[in-house]
Amino acid sequence: MLKSLTIDNYALIDSLHVEWDYHLNIITGETGAGKSILLGALGLLLGAKNEGQAIKNMSRNCVIEATFDISGYNLERLFEENDLDYEPVVTIRRIITPAGKSRSFVGDIPAPLSLLKELGSHLVDIHSQHHNLVLSSEEFRLTTLDRLAQNGELLAEYTTQLNRLTALRTEYNRMQAELQRSRSDEEWLRYTVEELRAAHLKENEQAETEQMLATLESADRIIETLATLRNTLEDEQIGSLIALSQSERSLNNIGEQRYPAGGALAERIHNVVEELKDISATASDEMERIDADPERLQHLSDRLNTIYSLEMKHRAESYDDLLRKAAEFEARLATIDNSDTALRELQADVATAEKSCREVAERLHNTRTSVCEELESRIVAMLNMLGMEDACFKVEITITEQFTPHGTDSVAFMFTANRTTAPAPIERIASGGELSRVMLALKAIIAQRVKLPTIVFDEIDTGVSGRIADAMGDIIASLAEVMQVIDITHLPQVASKHGTHFVVYKEDGLSNIRRLSQTERVDEIAKMLSGSTITETARKQAKILLKQ
Repeated sequence: MLKSLTIDNYALIDSLHVEWDYHLNIITGETGAGKSILLGALGLLLGAKNEGQAIKNMSRNCVIEATFDISGYNLERLFEENDLDYEPVVTIRRIITPAGKSRSFVGDIPAPLSLLKELGSHLVDIHSQHHNLVLSSEEFRLTTLDRLAQNGELLAEYTTQLNRLTALRTEYNRMQAELQRSRSDEEWLRYTVEELRAAHLKENEQAETEQMLATLESADRIIETLATLRNTLEDEQIGSLIALSQSERSLNNIGEQRYPAGGALAERIHNVVEELKDISATASDEMERIDADPERLQHLSDRLNTIYSLEMKHRAESYDDLLRKAAEFEARLATIDNSDTALRELQADVATAEKSCREVAERLHNTRTSVCEELESRIVAMLNMLGMEDACFKVEITITEQFTPHGTDSVAFMFTANRTTAPAPIERIASGGELSRVMLALKAIIAQRVKLPTIVFDEIDTGVSGRIADAMGDIIASLAEVMQVIDITHLPQVASKHGTHFVVYKEDGLSNIRRLSQTERVDEIAKMLSGSTITETARKQAKILLKQ
C-alpha cells in the first residue's frame, strides 16, 4: 500500500507531501487544479518515460519519492532476483536532472526503470478513462479469468512446459537446417572423407618424414663422415683408441710407488677410451642403418608430396590443421549418416513436449471455464446496480491450435446494453461510459478474490450522475474495504463516501493538496453541488450525502 508520496519541482508542483489512508482516499478539485499532475508524478515514479516536461524550475532536480508497505504481496523473490534487500516498508525514489537524465532507487540501491516498472505493477494499478481500452486486449481478458480462477501455479507449470517445447522446436529446426546444408555437400563430403581416409594420415608424420627424407638425401656424405670418424678412432696406425690405450697401460705400469698420480690419470683415460669405443660402435651401426636406397628415397618424397597436396587442397595452415579438418569432415559425414535417427528422436521429444503442454493448457481451459458463469452473473448484477438493467455480459472461450504464452485459449467478452441488440465483442459495441462501468465491476470482482495492489481511479465515474453515481461510489467504497483505493472524482455522490478526503488546489499558480477536516469536507461537497458560491441548501445536501 502507498503510505506517502513526496513531489518536489514537478510540473506545476513546487513541493508537496501526502500521507495516504490505507483504505479510501477521495481526491477532488477544480478542473486544471493539478489532479492529473499527481498521477503523472506517480507514473514517473513507477517507470513511465520522462516526456521532457517534468521539471518546473530548471535550476534544481525533480525528485519524486514514495513509501510503500509491501508486506503480504509476496515480493521477496522479486527483490532477491534483483539483488535488493527486502524490507516490509520500502522507499522508491526517482530523480530527473535539468539535463533530462534520470536516476532511480529502490531503498538506497540504484535500480533501472524496467525494475521500477515491474515493481510498480505489483504495487499500484492506475486506472483512467483510456485504460478502459485494455478490454480490447486478449491478454487482459485472459489475466482476468486466471486471477479469478487463481491459476498462478498452473500458469507457472504451463510456462515451464512451453519453454521446454520452444527449446526443443528450436533445436529440431536448427538440426534440420544444418542437415539440409550438409546434404547439399554430401557427395563432395563423402569423396573428401574417402580421400583423406585413403591417405592414412598419422600424428607428427609430416615432420618425421621430412627428417627421414633429409637424411636419405645426404646419405653418402653422412656415411663418409661416419667412416672417417670410425677410422680416426680405430685405425691400427693412427687410431686414437690405440694410442690412448697404450698411454693407459704405461701409466698403470709406472705404479703407485713411483708416481701415485699415474693411477688416477690412467682411470680417467680408461673412461675416455670406453666412451670413444661406444661412439665408434654407434658410427658403425649408423653406417649400416643409413642406406642410400633410391626406392626408399622416392617413397618418402611421394609421401610428402601427397601430404603437401592435401594441405593445399583443403587450405590447411599446417599438418595439424589438416588433421583437424579431416576429423571435422568425418564428424559432418557421421551427422548425415546418423541424422535420420537423431531427427526422429528429437521429433518424438517435440511430440511429447507438445502433449504435456496441451495437457496443462486443457487444465487452464477447464479452470477458466469454471469461473465464467459466476463472472457473468456478478458482472450483470453490478451493471444492474449501475443503471444498466438490460445489460448482458458473456465470456466466450475458444480453443486454438497455437500455443501462446497464456495457453491455447482465445477469450472474448461479449456485451450488449440493450435486449434488442445481440451481444458483440465489448470493445466494438460499448460506449465510454459503459466501458467504465464494466471495468469497475471487473475490478471489484477481482479484488474480492485476489489481493490487488493499490488502485487509482482517475474519474472512472465520468458520464454518470444521480442514483448511478451513488451506486458507483458504493462499489468503489466496497473495494476500499479490502484494498487501498485512491479515487479522483468530480461527483459529489462519490466524493461523499466514507474515507479520507483530499482537495487539489492552485495557489499563486502552483498546485498543492491538503487533507480536509469534516467541516471542510462539507463545504467541498457543497461546492461540488452548487458551484463556487456555497448555498445553505447545498451545505444541507452535502451533510445528507455525508450522513452527518
